Amino acid sequence: MADLLARDATGQLSALRAKEVSAVELLKLALARHEQTHARLNAVIAADVERALDLAKAADDLRAKKAGGPLTGLPMTIKDTFDVIGMAASSGIEALRRRKPDDAAVVAAARQAGAVIWGKTNVPVMAADWQSFNPLYGATNNPWDPTRVPGGSSGGAAAALAAGVTALEIGSDIGGSLRVPASFCGVFSHKPTWGLVSQVGHVPPAPGTHAERDLNVVGPMARSARDLRLLLSILAEGVPAKAELADLKTLKLGLWLDGFPLDPEVRAVLEDLAGRLRAAGVEVRPISAPAPLDQLMDAYRVLLGSLVATDMPPKAQHAMRRMRGPAALALALGAGRDSWAGLTRAYTASHAEWIAADEVRARLRSTMSDAFEAFDAILAPVAPTVAFPHDYKPFAGRKLKTSDGGIIPYPAMLNWIALATACHLPVTTVPAGLAASGLPVGAQIIGPHGADSRTLSIAQAIDEALGGYVAPPPG
Repeated sequence: MADLLARDATGQLSALRAKEVSAVELLKLALARHEQTHARLNAVIAADVERALDLAKAADDLRAKKAGGPLTGLPMTIKDTFDVIGMAASSGIEALRRRKPDDAAVVAAARQAGAVIWGKTNVPVMAADWQSFNPLYGATNNPWDPTRVPGGSSGGAAAALAAGVTALEIGSDIGGSLRVPASFCGVFSHKPTWGLVSQVGHVPPAPGTHAERDLNVVGPMARSARDLRLLLSILAEGVPAKAELADLKTLKLGLWLDGFPLDPEVRAVLEDLAGRLRAAGVEVRPISAPAPLDQLMDAYRVLLGSLVATDMPPKAQHAMRRMRGPAALALALGAGRDSWAGLTRAYTASHAEWIAADEVRARLRSTMSDAFEAFDAILAPVAPTVAFPHDYKPFAGRKLKTSDGGIIPYPAMLNWIALATACHLPVTTVPAGLAASGLPVGAQIIGPHGADSRTLSIAQAIDEALGGYVAPPPG
């Protein structure tokens, strides 16, 4: 029965329907896998087992009556930035977990569909890093190599998926938080078009916030593309649970690999994927950057920084505002955009500066609409490197090392994900293959605004034709 955990969510649901396993048995298998992997991975950091067992028993009763929803009886974990009844979103902060919240909107939707929600997965403090570490729960490790990070901020979610602890997860993404963990752990994710899925009950921003944050999205994570569509159909209106797969023989993809730093071993994996796609009949054409990258990154830094700054303590915000003048001087003297000076200016942007960045974003959206007239989607890297070793130094002291001995600034983790985030575009991330180092590499399938079903159909066609998820080696 333990082999059931190797199946994707669709496979586990089929087993439940066929009465190969009960919901209670499947939950106990998931809990046992969690116990088996916890010391090595630390992916699931909170559990409500008693409530989950009651839900699983109720799910079995519903199935006996041939009732229930599309996820009835499926055990599932939730990223610890979403409020869950009995398990408040902590976002790595002690004070936040001492609340008694209602379910976040997406959690309520999954629960209504019959999911048995039993645990919370680890995140960085306030979901603001590409590694999942916080003083409250410690660090989550990558199932492929525990000395390396699983990504962030949905790192615990991706590690739990890759290790077979859960078959579905719900993540969020404002700076690559769905895509980077999927790439680093070898699983799938979907970053929806902005506004498609409710953010209500996600922390940050502060609990009780009603406004939907710019840039941030909420979306599914899974071990197959078909599971992404299944879960998205539950979280969002208008997305069918099943759809025709893209026809690989008529598909046109733009391959974007230049303009930002990229480790040669990551490039090699994506070029190999492009070759396999061509052999399957896909037209894959190399393209230059689909938008002016300097304009993109300047605008994105302001749009992102002005949001993230609101999550900082008031004293820290005030201290940064006092440094605006020195930061402007440092930039005039040659400091880089990714330096402390560039980040200070972005984090303390005035409303006029935000309006200017928003105008650049609107212009880039128009540019991207033109780019998609020639292609169904754009294939691009997620991150400049494979999963990197744990590093708890301040951001300014961190560097990314490439396989050929090069050094990339840590903020370069924003580069490849910025276009889709700033322009509110949908992205389905798929496993592209293993690098020479033996670590997973993901690929972004970037689609036009609102074309979520298209990128999901392309991802599923690739998944079924070329293969996708590969289990990490046993630890």
